[in-house]
Order: sequence, then C-alpha cells, then structure tokens
Amino acid sequence: MNSFGRKFSFTTFGESHGKALGVVVDGVPAGLKIDEDFIQSELDKRKPGKSEFETARKEADKVEILSGVFEGVATGTPIAMVIYNTNQKSRDYSNIKDVFRPGHADFTYFHKYGIRDYRGGGRSSARETAARVAAGAIAKLLLREVGVEFMSGISQVHTIASQKLDFEYAKQSIIYALDPTQEEAQKGVILEAKNRHDSVGGVATVVIKNAPIGLGEPLYYKLDGVLAEAMMGINAVKAVEIGDGIASTTLYGSQNNDQIREDGFESNHAGGILGGISNGEDIVLKVHFKPTPSIFQEQHTITKENENVDFSLKGRHDPCVAIRGSVVAESMAALVIADMLLLNMGSNIAGVKKYYE
Repeated sequence: MNSFGRKFSFTTFGESHGKALGVVVDGVPAGLKIDEDFIQSELDKRKPGKSEFETARKEADKVEILSGVFEGVATGTPIAMVIYNTNQKSRDYSNIKDVFRPGHADFTYFHKYGIRDYRGGGRSSARETAARVAAGAIAKLLLREVGVEFMSGISQVHTIASQKLDFEYAKQSIIYALDPTQEEAQKGVILEAKNRHDSVGGVATVVIKNAPIGLGEPLYYKLDGVLAEAMMGINAVKAVEIGDGIASTTLYGSQNNDQIREDGFESNHAGGILGGISNGEDIVLKVHFKPTPSIFQEQHTITKENENVDFSLKGRHDPCVAIRGSVVAESMAALVIADMLLLNMGSNIAGVKKYYE
C-alpha cells in the first residue's frame, strides 16, 4: 500500500534513484491558505547533506506544486507535489545488483515481487520520506488554523539519553538534540561509529500540543493505534511508545492512573490518549530507530542464487538515521491528527447540525 489516511489522505510515489519523488494529498479543505515557503522549510529540516552527522548526498529537495492550489489557496481538489532527484550516484550500487544487503529490505522485496530496484533500495529507501514531509506540511497548515502545534527532537542516541527535553534548543541543534548537556556526547558517539564505518540508533520524541478532546475512532481506528502504525511505517523504526510506554509496565495502577480535578488531569502518564481517544493533554510519542543498516564494514550475505558471499557496501548514508527521522515522525503525527480532526467533525449530531445551520 502506498496510501495513508481516510478523510485526509496521501499517496506517495517515486524511488531513491528515480527521476523524482512525489505525493498526492487528498481531503484538503478548500480555502486553506497554502504557504509554499513553509512547505519548503519543512523539507529543508529533513534534506540530506547539511552536516557530518548525515549522509553526504546533497539534494535541494525543492518542492513543486502541480495541482490543487489556485492563487495561494487550496481548491478542495487533490494537491500534487513533486521533488526531483538531482544527486544520484547509482554506480555506487552496481556491486549489490545480485546480493542482499544485511538489515535492508532487499531480501524481502525480491522474494515478494521477484524483482527489485537495487539503486539505493529503490522504493524501500528512506529517500521516499521527503514526500511524506511535504504532505505533513499541508497537514500542519490545516492544524495551525485550530491551534494544534508540534514539537520534536532527539532524546537518545545509542545509550546516551537526554535528562531533559528542551524543544526550543532542539530547533537550533544540528542533530536536533533535546538536552544541551548531552548533545556533545551524542555527537561524539555518532562520529565515533561513523569513523569505524558503523552506525548507531536513536530515539525521537514528538509532542502534539492543543489537540482537541475526542480525536480517535474506536474501536478499530484508535488514535494511539493509528499513530503507532504511522510511526512504524517510517524506515528503520522498530518501536513506538505513547506516554510512559514501557515504563508503565513497572508501575501500580495507583501510580499510573492520571487522576482528574476540575482544572484538568494531575499527570499525563497516558500520553494524552485514553481509550484510543485524545483527552486534551499533550500527546507524547517516543519513536525508536534502529542503527542505519547501511554500514561500510565487510559483511556476510547471499546472492540471488543463494550463494554465500562477503561484500563491502559503497554509497552515502546517515550514521544515525534517527536525526532526520525525527522530522519525518513529526510530519506523520501531523498527518494522523489532520485525518482524525476531519473524521471527528461528524461524530455527533450536534456537530452535523451546527455545520448545516
């Protein structure tokens, strides 16, 4: 499947080393102001080649809107956007034409389809996520109209975890570090791994503020379930926590329950979601990324003919995919909330009557 969402949906297309990537966003309300500079600024956060902590592949990731916008506003028809690839080096992948890279989707794509685009992983490459960020920017423009805000950053690199979460600081950090006291250590472990031709994993924290109460469609389109699905659909994500997540399994119910008073909840262990529905508190996600599988050490693998071989990878890759992945996670969160917002509008008769009065 290449589409996501029900009321506010998007479909992406393109490959890592193809001519272009793109996305078609459907369900955008007519009249929404489309700020192209904002869309580009979101893509600039994710684009590669900005520092030594990212892949050396330099792409401008310049977005071009093809349809669905007239005189700066959405027309209510599908918004199509394209991002051209300009810095491919497909020759770097000629040595893996007939072998499967450990930790990648090469093996599974080939056995599923009987064919694969070996140039940078083709469709399975994280390059595709540029299209999701473009779609997420449209979602953010919609949610900005009702005051919903998004924050994200890196809360852990390898074993070095943040002791505090400073989202304003993360905006100026080259690795989107949330804790200035841990940033240098986190940078150090990334570069140490890179110098050994290795990679490290990390954790991105995403916070959604001012989401209205009532988002989520029980029982089979719960807000937390769809957010988890959205995050797990991002390349290299292996786990998602909401609120206290795994830590809640070590608590008693008396500790974990978010007690309530007339002025609101006394705590937020649930991460802003109860029964699959938003409760008005901050929605808090922790998204766990595995180490980038593209490393430059000799590894064991097999060929398409099931023969054992040793090989060394070429190319340009992120030593810690979580850094740019945090931008994608924030975008996917926005896409989910936009979808839930529109779905919720008809959840009770009062809302329907209000619209048509």
